[in-house]
Amino acid sequence: MTLGLLLRPIRYKPVSDYTRAPVGPMIGAQSRALPAWHRNKRVPMQQVSFKSLASVPRRLLLAGLLAVSLAGCASAPPASLKGLPQRVEISSVPFYRGNANHSGAMALAALLSQQGAPITPGLLDKPLNLPQGAETLDTSIPRVARDYGMVVYALDKQLDALLTQVAAGNPVLLRYEEGSAWWSEPRYAVLIGYDRYKQRVLLRSGMHRRQLMAFDDFASAWAKQGSWAVLLQPPRQLPAQVDRQRWLQAADELARAGQEVAAKQAVNSLGR
Repeated sequence: MTLGLLLRPIRYKPVSDYTRAPVGPMIGAQSRALPAWHRNKRVPMQQVSFKSLASVPRRLLLAGLLAVSLAGCASAPPASLKGLPQRVEISSVPFYRGNANHSGAMALAALLSQQGAPITPGLLDKPLNLPQGAETLDTSIPRVARDYGMVVYALDKQLDALLTQVAAGNPVLLRYEEGSAWWSEPRYAVLIGYDRYKQRVLLRSGMHRRQLMAFDDFASAWAKQGSWAVLLQPPRQLPAQVDRQRWLQAADELARAGQEVAAKQAVNSLGR
């Protein structure tokens, strides 16, 4: 071998990136070589550019942006609740199971029992005039509660007003609408808890010891029944962020119901 042959440069043939590897022989059959045009076939890839986005109708782009922004807003807790504890549950409230016709008696019995009164829902049917008086429970429940020496304190028609009381350990007696598009009926229940992060309330209601409802669903169902909600407080136990004038009015109503001693205790609790 001569020195010229050794120094001759070696030329390499360029190989395409898309060249397919040869296929080995199959069992029982002879492999066939692929044509050159098929081996070197390039597969075009579609690219997305700003020009292609510009061809999308503006309405679709705006709709997509709006959906994303609304989803972000839905997951954020209301600003008015940020000062409250993350999660609260008043587990000491008793639970009485029953249907909607006796929901008022069950809710009232639960709160009276929590305060130590020897009571069951069946013992309240006659004082509440049930089942005939189901339509007037919003007035008969406060009347019967005062007979047990409780201060009936009305709450504002806002969700944060209810959750503020629950956070302070005060269960809330309320009325909301239960049902669907085909049927609905009022139901009395006791609000005993909430979860700010998951945006849910927790109720003692009907057949459910721990009924969970989303904030929005509960607020809508509560509003359909007039956003009626009250506290049943012992005279010496003030509500959270008490409205003095409202508390004094509730004490006066307690006195006119024949509970003068309890009413005086309620008035004196403001001076402590």
